[in-house]
Amino acid sequence: MTGSFPNLFSPLRIRGVEIRNRIFSTGHGTFLAEDGAPGDVMIAYHEARARGGAGLIITEATEVHESAAYSHGILQVRNDDSGPGLRRLTDAVHRHDCRIFGQLFHPGREVLHTTDGTAPVSYSASATANERFHIMPREMPVSLITEVIEAYGAGAGRMINAGYDGVEVIASQGYLPAQFLSPRVNRRGDNYGGSFENRMRFLREIGESVRAALPDDRVAGLRISGDEIGPEGLQPDETLEIISALGADGVFDYVNVIAGSSATLGGSVHIVPPMNIDPGYVAPFAQAVKERVDMPVFVAGRINQPQKAEAIIASGQADMCGMTRAMIADPEIANKAAAGRTDDIRACIACNQACIGHILEGFGLSCLQYPETGRELEYGTRIPAAQVRKVLVAGGGPAGMKAAAVAAERGHDVTLYEGAARLGGQVLLAQLLPGRAEFGGLVTNLAREMELAGVRVVLNTTVDRALVEAEAPDVVIIATGATVNKPSIEGAEEAHVVDSWSVIRDEANVGTDVVIADWRCDWIGLGLAEKLATAGSRVRLAVNGYMPGQTIQQYVRDRWLGDLHKLGVEIIPLARLYGVDSDTAYFQHTTSGEPIICDGMETLVYSLGHDSVDSLGADLADWSGETRMIGDAMVARTAEEAVFEGLKAGVAV
Repeated sequence: MTGSFPNLFSPLRIRGVEIRNRIFSTGHGTFLAEDGAPGDVMIAYHEARARGGAGLIITEATEVHESAAYSHGILQVRNDDSGPGLRRLTDAVHRHDCRIFGQLFHPGREVLHTTDGTAPVSYSASATANERFHIMPREMPVSLITEVIEAYGAGAGRMINAGYDGVEVIASQGYLPAQFLSPRVNRRGDNYGGSFENRMRFLREIGESVRAALPDDRVAGLRISGDEIGPEGLQPDETLEIISALGADGVFDYVNVIAGSSATLGGSVHIVPPMNIDPGYVAPFAQAVKERVDMPVFVAGRINQPQKAEAIIASGQADMCGMTRAMIADPEIANKAAAGRTDDIRACIACNQACIGHILEGFGLSCLQYPETGRELEYGTRIPAAQVRKVLVAGGGPAGMKAAAVAAERGHDVTLYEGAARLGGQVLLAQLLPGRAEFGGLVTNLAREMELAGVRVVLNTTVDRALVEAEAPDVVIIATGATVNKPSIEGAEEAHVVDSWSVIRDEANVGTDVVIADWRCDWIGLGLAEKLATAGSRVRLAVNGYMPGQTIQQYVRDRWLGDLHKLGVEIIPLARLYGVDSDTAYFQHTTSGEPIICDGMETLVYSLGHDSVDSLGADLADWSGETRMIGDAMVARTAEEAVFEGLKAGVAV
C-alpha cells in the first residue's frame, strides 16, 4: 500500500541501477568501522535500514588515500584490506532489494582526529587556515594531486569489486574538492587555481578517474553543499555555476545537495541540523539545481517524515530524499509509510544527542529515542519472554515508558503508573523552551510504542508500598525520575530567587534584569536565557563551565550560542554561585577563585542540578519481589540514559 505516497514509492533508474523508491540514507559517519572495514556491528546497522524499506543506502565517507587522515573510526579503500568486509556489507544490503553506493572521501584540511592523537600534516588547495579545527594545511603539491586523483579511481574500483552499485564523490561541506573550488580557499597560481576552469580541474579529473574505473552500468554521483555558510565557503550562485558545468560534462550521473561546511562553527551546524532548523530547508536549492541540469537531484536536510519527502518529490524539487536520521530513529520508516502506518513512525526529533553526538565523542552512533540503533546485534530482535510475568512500572517519563513498551512487547503483563496527569516527565519541560517543541515528540513516540505493545497506563497515581502489595507484581521497575535541586543559597531570603522549572512553566515573575546561575551547562540554561531575553529581559548567563551548553551536542549548542548573541545575552563562563543579596548575585571564578559580581539584578534564576526521586526503592528494600531502578531515579542524567536503561530493563525482566 503506497497510495498516500505515490511519488515517494515510485522507482528511479540511474544508468543500469534501479532504485525501488525515493528514500535514501545519506553517507554519514557511524564510528562502527573495525580497522577501516565493516564488521558485524556496522553490517547489522545498515542491513536493518535495508530491511526497513530504504531504496538506497550510501555508506559513510571512505578514505581514498593515506593523506586523507580524518578520524580513526571511518572506512578506508586505500588498499584491498577492507574488501572482504565491504563485500559482506553489500551482500547484506542487497538481500533486501536495496541498492548501495559508497562515498569517496578526502577531507583536506578538515581533520577531526587521528589514530594516535597527534596532529597530522594536512593538505589543501592552498595553505589557508581552517577556522573550526585551527589547522594550517600545506599546499598540496602537483605530484600529490595526481596521486590523490588516481586514488579516487582506485578506490572506486575497489568498491565496485566489493559489490557496490555506484560511488559518490564528496565535494560537500568544505572537504578537499570544495577547497579547490572555493576562490577564497584556493589561492594557487598554477593550473589548479585562479580561474574558474582551473579551480574546477581537480574535481573534473577526479570524476574522470572514477568514471574510468566503473563499468558502464554503475553509477557515479557527486555530493556538494549549495551554501557552505561561511566567509570562505562556496556561495549558492557559485555552487550553481559549478553544478551546471559538471552537468554539461556528463561525467556524474546525479548530484546530491546539502548545506554547510566543516570549516566553521556556523557552517558545521548544517552537517546535522538541529530541531530549530526547518525540515526540508535545502529543497528550494535542489529545485534551483534541477532547473539547470539534466540528471537526478538528491536532497537532504532535516527530512524526517514521509509526508515532507512526498511533497518534495511531488513538487519536482528533487528526485530522491535523504532521510538518514529518520531511519536512525526508525529503521522501519519506509515500510511503515508504504503500509499506511504513519501513526506508528517514530519520528526523529533532531536532538542530535546520540547520533552525531556520539560520533564527535568517538563512540558508535545510536539514537536517544531508539537505542537499539547501533546495537542491533544485542537489542535489534525482541526475544519473547520464556515466562509471562506481571510487571509494574512506577513512573511515566522516558525511562518508564521505554521499559514498559519493551517488556510488554516481549509478552509480559505490564501496567505503568504515573503520578501526574500526563506522561512525559521532564520532556514536558524541555518542549516548552524556545525552538524545543519538537522534543515533545519523544513522549508521543514512546506512548505509541506502549499502546502498540498493550501496556496498561494509569495516570494520577503515585506508587507506594501499599499499591505494590495490593497489585502483587512479580517485578517493579522504579522510574520515578528526578525533581529540581533546591539548594540553600546564602542571602536568598533577601533576594528574589526562583528555580528553573518554575520559570519554564511561567510560574515566576522574573522582572527585567535577570541573572541565571547554570551549573548544568546543558539545554536548560541556554533555553532559559533565550526565553527571557526574547521576552525583553536583560539576561546574564553565568555558567559553571567553559561555555553554556558545554555538556550537550555541539551543533545544537553552537547554533544556540549564536541565537543568544543576537539577543544580547551576556555570557559569564567559569562562574560558581556563591550567594545573593537584594540586587546582586555573587560568583566565584572556578579557577582563579576571584569574585564575579553581577549587580543591578532583579531576579536570580538557578539551574543547579536535579535530585533523584528514589524513595520507592527504599520503601521496597525488604519486599519479596524483584525491583529494578532506572533513569533519573538512579541518578539524574539525560533522556538518553533514561531510554537506554528502559530498554535494558525491558529486555532483562
